[in-house]
Amino acid sequence: MAQQVGGRFILRIEDIDAERCRPQFEQAIYEDLAWLGLAWETPVRRQSEHLADYQAALERLRADGLVYRCFKTRREILDEIARAPHEPLPPYRGERLPPDEEALRLDQGAPFAWRLSLAAAEARLGSAWDLLAFTEEGEGPAGEQGLIAARPQTAGDVILARKGLGVAYHLAVVVDDALQGVSHVVRGQDLFEATHIQRLLQAVLGLPTPAYRHHRLLLGADGKRFAKRDKAETLREMRNRGVSAAALKAELGFS
Repeated sequence: MAQQVGGRFILRIEDIDAERCRPQFEQAIYEDLAWLGLAWETPVRRQSEHLADYQAALERLRADGLVYRCFKTRREILDEIARAPHEPLPPYRGERLPPDEEALRLDQGAPFAWRLSLAAAEARLGSAWDLLAFTEEGEGPAGEQGLIAARPQTAGDVILARKGLGVAYHLAVVVDDALQGVSHVVRGQDLFEATHIQRLLQAVLGLPTPAYRHHRLLLGADGKRFAKRDKAETLREMRNRGVSAAALKAELGFS
């Protein structure tokens, strides 16, 4: 797509979750994409090297009263922020604790996460809330295409940051897209639902909205997407058993 329109192809390493990221996973990305015939600009932006950019965005949201401290248990918070963005939780809606109670929790050293307040965001945007939308140039999981009305309420009050763990995926990617001048985001359909809350973040932060092109996923014989946690076959293993890059691209519908 980038070649067809005379654009630039940018690869980004999204490695802000230090608990899940490993150097070998990053190296595998480079090897797999090169095998598929892709070349990208260097140097590659690595999110772990730009945490100050994301903290600045979080401070803006705090100053605008769009986030609140959530004092759920540490285990609950860790589970949520470590969860992959394509594994949504049931929508959670909360609110800031009364000032006295919040101050007491902070004095006690209680752990907390910063959550985006959908109620505050809707109040801030007013009538513009109902106009939130994004353009899908690929295809969503249910065949969604064209102008898509954003439904951030389906994500609930998502966690945007946790002390000691930095910011979460949703905030980091919208900041990066803006800083890098990204016009088109190309990614798998497993991240289609994430676009709804990201569109809201773009609106409240005053960031541009790129077009999106979600592509279908390579699935196993059981119909499930390949995942490391399931010890699914990797592209390296496919190469080793003789699968060609041309055959794989044909299966995925890439020319």
